[in-house]
Amino acid sequence: MVKHQPLQVYEKQVFVSFVTGIYGCRWKRYQRSQEDSSRWECTWFLLLCSSFLLLLFWAYFWLVAQNDFNEFNWSVYNRSGEWKDETIPLLASTTVGFSYITFLTILALFHVSLGQQLNLYWVHKIGVLATLVTTISGVVSVDDLWGDEWDILLVSLQSTAPFLHIGALATVTAISWLVAGYVVRRERSSFQMIILLIYVLLVMAVYLAPLTFSCPCIMDCHTLKPRPDVIGRRGAPMLAPENTMVSFNRALQHGASSLEADVALSVEGVPFLMRDSTLRRTTDVSKVFPSRQYEDASFFNWTELRSLNAGQWFLTSDPYWTVQTLTARDRNRIRNQTVCSLVELLRLAARANSSVLLNIRKPPPQHPRSRNWFMDTMWAVQKAGISQKRVTWTPDTDRGRVRGFQQASHEKLSMAEIRQRGITSLTLHYSKASHKDIQEYLANNISVNVYPVNEPWLYSLLWCSGVPSVSSDAPQVLRKVPYPIWLMSQSAYNFIWMASDLVSLAIIFVIFGFQKWRMSGMQNYNPEQIMLSAVNHRAGRNVNVMKEKLIFTDLNNGLSSTEELSLHPENGHATYSGGGLSR
Repeated sequence: MVKHQPLQVYEKQVFVSFVTGIYGCRWKRYQRSQEDSSRWECTWFLLLCSSFLLLLFWAYFWLVAQNDFNEFNWSVYNRSGEWKDETIPLLASTTVGFSYITFLTILALFHVSLGQQLNLYWVHKIGVLATLVTTISGVVSVDDLWGDEWDILLVSLQSTAPFLHIGALATVTAISWLVAGYVVRRERSSFQMIILLIYVLLVMAVYLAPLTFSCPCIMDCHTLKPRPDVIGRRGAPMLAPENTMVSFNRALQHGASSLEADVALSVEGVPFLMRDSTLRRTTDVSKVFPSRQYEDASFFNWTELRSLNAGQWFLTSDPYWTVQTLTARDRNRIRNQTVCSLVELLRLAARANSSVLLNIRKPPPQHPRSRNWFMDTMWAVQKAGISQKRVTWTPDTDRGRVRGFQQASHEKLSMAEIRQRGITSLTLHYSKASHKDIQEYLANNISVNVYPVNEPWLYSLLWCSGVPSVSSDAPQVLRKVPYPIWLMSQSAYNFIWMASDLVSLAIIFVIFGFQKWRMSGMQNYNPEQIMLSAVNHRAGRNVNVMKEKLIFTDLNNGLSSTEELSLHPENGHATYSGGGLSR
């Protein structure tokens, strides 16, 4: 007795082979299956999706945190004592990990869409775990070293939320293809209903998300305030060594209306400019005074400070990757820079008719001028010949002694405290200056300066909020922002929002209808018609013919053996592998 299995003719499926081959190393047809994936493989799929979402969050964080890369490197320096750009390995690893996980996620979704069984290759499983562990370690490390930076995520959403909403709409619309293909199956289960309910709730949340947005740049363009003034924070430290005369000159050349500097006091009471408590990072103190390189900068006298080089470190370390853009003349000027005094800065500001914001660092208690720091600073201002109205300093202390000068507070205070202390100016970190607070301060004639602002998106956001001035390490970048990056009226955004939601909803209904029609057509298709169609199909270069199995059964003794008959339509021959049949 001979039993024939149906003859099946298959066309090559290059795309399916590519997807299953890279994802699960299943390049051959017999290695693939359209059965339901095992729970183990579904767990790996969920782990892969979780890794993708975590890396998406991680990549977005570093994208918006570019505004504070200098602050991050400085924080690392204060802990390690070595200055280097730590953002490069972080960005490189994030880019590689995100690209890899995104590629695997796309392949996994193609598996689901094509009905292929998920079977992640073991090498990829190791890669997913390694990427996930590395990312989690990075998140924990940043939280420990730079925990305050998480605030930039909420700040950035005020600028990016409308665009992220469009991306979320596109994502949930695309996912509807997979959800519809699973829900409209003939087999009904409670799990299908749960998936559908979760998807509907997700879609509704995305559609209504704009109700929670607070975007200052969604406003009437006629109410836009004048362009905020840019204060050169330590000059233009991306183009020249910070707190040097070259840096301040470059800031003025790139449109800075004011200058900001950090002021320390030498051992004999000469105010000079230095951000760090020591001289190791920005001078050659390790060569000139190797035994004193860890000593507080305020315990050096002015002659010793003036003997140090404050520019060579910039050319050597290239902290902002900008040295290659400098001319030979600029490099020579930078190479010969020394520690700058406060008098030199104030005279430059007086000649340029600009203002100065001073961040004064009080000397330690054991310093010989610890009680006279205020008078020493006053003497420098008077010696420079600049108008006292153009000089603002922090911290907001000794207000009774500071007469004729403007003082700014770094604290975020209530209006009652501001009135009680007689404050007229605030210098706040951008994470502390919400749109509502800024409007309240400005309405009460309190000037607000926000720092650090180095990226166009943040500058545009604060411009829409009405901030009168910002402190920036990159005045050359903000100079190229003549208008907010985006600005639209509330009515225009409402139209875009509702139109996008309606288009997405229509596409989802079409996809669900198409999937239901597609599934019903497949369920009503007669398999015998598929077989006959395959037999009559003309063989060509792209057609593979499978072997038909002949199962012989010995009715007398119950023994059975399986032989194979190979059919070759192209030459009309048939061969029997057992040797009993040939044609």
